[in-house]
Amino acid sequence: MTKILFAASEAVPFVKTGGLADVVGSLPKYLDKDEYDVRVIVPKYACMEENLKKMLRFHSHFYVSLGWRRQYAGILTVQYENIIYYFIDNEYYFAGDKPYNNIYEDVEKFAFFSRAVLDALPLINFQPDIIHCHDWQTGLIPVYLKNLYQSKTFYQGIKTIFSIHNMKFQGRWMLNAVMDITGLPKELFQPGTGALESYGEANYLKGGILYSDIVTTVSPTYAEEIKTPAGGEGLDGLMRMKQDRLYGILNGIDYELYNPKTDSHMAKHFDRLDFVPGKKANKLALQDILHLPKRDDVFLVSIVSRLTNQKGFDLVAYDLEEILSKDPIQFAVLGTGEEKYEKMFRYFAGKYPEKIAVSTNYSEALAHKIYASSDAFLMPSLFEPCGLSQLMSMRYGTIPMVRETGGLKDTVEAYNEYEDTGNGFSFCNFNAQEMLDMLHYAMHVYFEHRERWNEMAVRCMEMDYSWGNSAAEYGKIYKRLL
Repeated sequence: MTKILFAASEAVPFVKTGGLADVVGSLPKYLDKDEYDVRVIVPKYACMEENLKKMLRFHSHFYVSLGWRRQYAGILTVQYENIIYYFIDNEYYFAGDKPYNNIYEDVEKFAFFSRAVLDALPLINFQPDIIHCHDWQTGLIPVYLKNLYQSKTFYQGIKTIFSIHNMKFQGRWMLNAVMDITGLPKELFQPGTGALESYGEANYLKGGILYSDIVTTVSPTYAEEIKTPAGGEGLDGLMRMKQDRLYGILNGIDYELYNPKTDSHMAKHFDRLDFVPGKKANKLALQDILHLPKRDDVFLVSIVSRLTNQKGFDLVAYDLEEILSKDPIQFAVLGTGEEKYEKMFRYFAGKYPEKIAVSTNYSEALAHKIYASSDAFLMPSLFEPCGLSQLMSMRYGTIPMVRETGGLKDTVEAYNEYEDTGNGFSFCNFNAQEMLDMLHYAMHVYFEHRERWNEMAVRCMEMDYSWGNSAAEYGKIYKRLL
C-alpha cells in the first residue's frame, strides 16, 4: 500500500482561509483506501474553534532545530472521516487570532513547521512514500529533505510532490534573515545561482518547485498560464524549465457537502426534475433573510468571495452604479477582504438597499443559501488558478458568469444560443465594458428565453466536478512518481 502524507497550512474543517483548505480536507477522502494510506499534517493554531481543538489527543513531543534555535513541538492527532490528522503544536508560532500574520513572522513559522513535519515522522511511525506539499508554506519540506535529511536511513527514498494553489503568494523575505532562520547551506541563498534566491530575496515557493520531484497546479489552463510572463509572477522561466514535470489537475468539490437534495441550509430541497419551483422558493427565502424586496421578476446575482483585486472587483466597482441604477437586478454579496472593496459594497448597499445586500462577516451557512438561491454567480477574476465558487454555484443550478482565465476557462463553457450549448457566460479581456456586456446578455437570456436558461441551469447541475475525477488524476501521478 502506498503511503502518502499531505502537508499543508490549513485543511477543512479545522482551519480555512481559502480553497487550499478545501483541497487538503477533501482530496484524501477520495483516494482509493485499498491503494493508499493517506494522512494529513497541519499546524495546531490557537484560532481553531474550541470544539475542534477538544477532538485532538496528545501523541508526543520533540524539539526542532531551527538554525541556532531549539524549539518545542507537540504532536496531537485525531481520526476524522476515516483520515488520520496530525497537528504540530507550538504556542509561540501558532498563537494569534488568524492562521497567517506578517510575512516576517510567517517565514519563520513555516520554516519551523516544515522541519517539524520531517522530524515528526519517526515519532508517529509513518514512513511515507510521498510527501504531498501544498503552497509556499510547505515549500521548504523538499528543500530540507534533499539537503539535511537524505543521509538518514529513515528518509531515503521519500518522494515529494509540490502543489501550487496560487503563484502570487511565494513566501519571500530577506536573504540573510531566512538564512539565519532555516539553517540551510549558504550556497542555497547565493544571488543568481541559489535555489532559494529570487530577485534578491529568499523565496520558499521557488525552493519547493526546484526540489520537488513533481509539481502540480490546480487547473490545466493555469499550468500553461504560469509558464508565461503574464501569469508566472516572476517565476515563469522556472516553470518552463520544469514543464516536463508540471501537471495541471482541476480541483473538485465535495458533492455530499454541496448537494441541493440534502443541504440543510436550504429553504427547500430540489433536484433537476423540480429545479424551477425549488429555485424560486429558495430565492424568495434568501430575499427575506437579506431584507431585499421579495420578487421573482428580478435577476438575482451572487458574489461569494475574498474581496481582493485578484477577484476582479475593480471591474465591478466601475460598472456597479450603472447596473444598479438601470437594471432589474439584485445582488447578494458575501465576503471579506480589502477595505476599499468592503467600503465600495457598503456604499452601494446604502444607496440602493432594495437592490444590493452585503455581508462582510463570512458565514458558511449563508454561503450555501446564496449558492442555492441565486439565478447567476459573478466571478470576473483577474486571474484564477482554479476557482471553487463557480463549481459550487453550478451544483445548485446557479449559472456562472466569469472571465476566461485559469480554472474558470476550464470549467465554464460559454452559452451558444445557436447550438443551445454551454453552462455559463464569459468574457475574455479584463475590461469593464466586456463584463457589462456579458452580464446584459445573460439577463437577456434570463428574461427573454427562460426555457433556455432553465435548460442551461440543469446542465450545470449535471456537470461532474466531484473529487472522484481529480483523485483519479492524482492517483496516476502518484503511480508515475513511484
